Amino acid sequence: MPREPPHSLGTTFAENVKIPPCTNDTGVGIGASAIAQNLLTGKSKLEWSVYSGQPFIFNHAKKFLFSSSPLVLERVCKALLAGEIICWVQGNCEIGPRALGNRSIIAAPFSVNTTEKLNSIKKREHYRPVAPICIEEDAKLYFENCTQSKFMLSFYHVIDKRLKAITHIDGTARVQTISRQDNIKMYELLLEFKKQAGVSVLCNTSLNFKGKGFINTLSDLELFCSTNNISTFVVDNVMYNTKGIEQ
Repeated sequence: MPREPPHSLGTTFAENVKIPPCTNDTGVGIGASAIAQNLLTGKSKLEWSVYSGQPFIFNHAKKFLFSSSPLVLERVCKALLAGEIICWVQGNCEIGPRALGNRSIIAAPFSVNTTEKLNSIKKREHYRPVAPICIEEDAKLYFENCTQSKFMLSFYHVIDKRLKAITHIDGTARVQTISRQDNIKMYELLLEFKKQAGVSVLCNTSLNFKGKGFINTLSDLELFCSTNNISTFVVDNVMYNTKGIEQ
């Protein structure tokens, strides 16, 4: 006669099961706050943002190898179209492990060589897909039946054959859509890229050392770029370039 499954998570039935609340420890804090608010007020709705992580720290490496200049989105897009991979930092970092436009490595979406290069930088397997970030009102032009996907949680078939770098082997991509209200600086970057390249889509993967969280200090960012031969990064309204490179 089959035994009834145990109902306690402390039993051997579930000893190897892990159910993360928000795919990282931040979800525990959000959940605890919701429970406390519900107990105290009878309401559990929280006002929060996916960009509620830690602020960026402007420390310096002993030997800073990059020169700075005001951010000009036109220059960023020209560099992307020339094949550069760029690290992009804005405001506070995201909650959770996904790059949603504030701690991102970005690149033009047109070449499979870009996918290979990004995976090499991230020290991932060569077959791993790279996600796209896209202006929300344009999403249906590139991804089948996609009108909104703010948190990169859903897969859609890619219908624009130009987007080779973000198209997985099965023809899909895990899309993030951006509106002006969601993230104005990334939205403006995508608008400028569309103006130059004809599409409002970029490759977008998380800015971190392998096995670690988002890069959140200027010294670590400089080290990451120097180590991976990345010549350009952006922090808020400043663009940094390797000294000696002609601009």
